Amino acid sequence: MHLDVVDLRDFYYRTELGRAAAQAMGEQVAELWPDPRAETLLGFGFAVPVMRPLMARAGRSIALMPGQQGVMHWPDDGDNISALCGETQWPLPSGMADRIIVMHALETSERPDAVLEECARVLAPAGRVILIVPNRSGLWARREATPFGTGRPYSLGQLERQLASHGLAAERHLAALFFPPSAHRFWLRSAVTCEKLGRRISSYYAGGVILVEATKAPETPGTSGLRDAVRKPLPVREGVAKPA
Repeated sequence: MHLDVVDLRDFYYRTELGRAAAQAMGEQVAELWPDPRAETLLGFGFAVPVMRPLMARAGRSIALMPGQQGVMHWPDDGDNISALCGETQWPLPSGMADRIIVMHALETSERPDAVLEECARVLAPAGRVILIVPNRSGLWARREATPFGTGRPYSLGQLERQLASHGLAAERHLAALFFPPSAHRFWLRSAVTCEKLGRRISSYYAGGVILVEATKAPETPGTSGLRDAVRKPLPVREGVAKPA
């Protein structure tokens, strides 16, 4: 079940916990993409909290939001770049996006496979995508008071296998949100320290979210006919005419 865009907006832009979460995830996105030069930057779901730092080096930026979630004008201080779309029908030509960020989309979708198919279709041959999903073993997936407590959390292995089944090869992974999902002032003041310590200890086990960078897997040249010879063919039963 998708969250409402109003709830997502209020969490990230009107609460200290949401702003701290956006900063922590944005720093890890910058770690994966330190020089994100791209003709087209695309965000799907509710990826706008981590998109802004990347927009300066993108020729064109687009934020697609699924109909089940709703859409809002973004950014507030500039021309709108967000648009409402079908969850599994993105209004973009194939191979258009050089960089894609998928956030608050895969875990809440009723058709995650179809979402990944659209992602692979729109991604350019040399493009890269970052998927941000709740960590199954993290604290944030167990707290319904945050957006990461909704939907199906993932383990790293589950996400990598699902990506591979849709022609996307996982290249690198990181984690974020090592501080507890609490609005208590002590934990908010300690968020930066917790993030730095957590990144040194674990690449994903203790984090609240997993970030996986993937590219399009190289296509295997096709072959004609059967790939393997049948070593023990099934015999035709007596009384049944052999096919001509």
